[in-house]
Amino acid sequence: MNAVIATRWAEPAELAYTSVPDPVPGPGEVLVETRAIGCNFFDILIVQGKYQIRPPLPFSPGGEVAGVVRAVGPGVTRTRPGQRVIAMADWGGYAELVAAPEHRVFPTPEGMSDVEAAAFFIVYQTSYSALVHRAALRPGEWLLVHAAAGGVGLAAVQIGKALGARVIATAGTPAKLEIARQSGADVLIDYRTADWVDRVKEVTGGEGADVIYDPVGGDVFDLSTKCIAFEGRLLTIGFAGGRIPTLAINRVLLKNISVVGVHWGLYHRRRSPLVDEWMAALVALHAKGQVRPVVYRTYPLRDAARALAALAGRESYGKVVLVP
Repeated sequence: MNAVIATRWAEPAELAYTSVPDPVPGPGEVLVETRAIGCNFFDILIVQGKYQIRPPLPFSPGGEVAGVVRAVGPGVTRTRPGQRVIAMADWGGYAELVAAPEHRVFPTPEGMSDVEAAAFFIVYQTSYSALVHRAALRPGEWLLVHAAAGGVGLAAVQIGKALGARVIATAGTPAKLEIARQSGADVLIDYRTADWVDRVKEVTGGEGADVIYDPVGGDVFDLSTKCIAFEGRLLTIGFAGGRIPTLAINRVLLKNISVVGVHWGLYHRRRSPLVDEWMAALVALHAKGQVRPVVYRTYPLRDAARALAALAGRESYGKVVLVP
């Protein structure tokens, strides 16, 4: 098969497109013929050797694929050859064939293309677990979503609207704000040109946002503590801004706010039954048309380095997808 391979810790530009042996599904594993591959920011980190998981070299990055089951290993009970599926792996996804544990394989929802399916699982699971399980977002509350045109950001906007929240979206360009508006955002704020803290206070009647969804960190996190409501919940999703912030605990005390971590991957690795529950809920929302994956662009698999450059350079919105 053909695959994109990292031979050393380096930048994505040094990835190689080459032929490697086909994987063979072991006990409890499913072999998926990939039709589309989701790109995520952690793919860049894992290639650089900066992620919490460091695969043995050489390896193929990529943890999210959609395709068709080619074969199953011994002990597989609920997945069959020919079935359309979404599959998760720690790495190995930038390839024409991927072997994944059966508990990480899910049927592709009806009416969803392979490209959409490759853009669905991680970002929607992350945002659903954050808003429903960790923040207990309620109808009518104000939800502030930072980096709202990114993959997890757009998922949070759509899920927030489905849950009945009033959604404020921040992004860095008018074009990205328009993408957030198309996904349901009620209020749009360009955080590069506006005093967004004051704007959030203004639109919420001086109260601040009840739930803040922050995949950026750094200054965005610091300033979010200044426009959060009484008993607000500040969700820490990641640190795309580069700086891991510190917290002024007096702000937590003065407004009775909660700072809540969201590490969705740990639920998956611990095989939490919540992952299946969240998937069922998300499939139901998709069937109602309340959530829909947004894909910026597809790239051929051999152009994985260009795809990751678009992601790293923040030129993309939604998800970037590779197609073998």
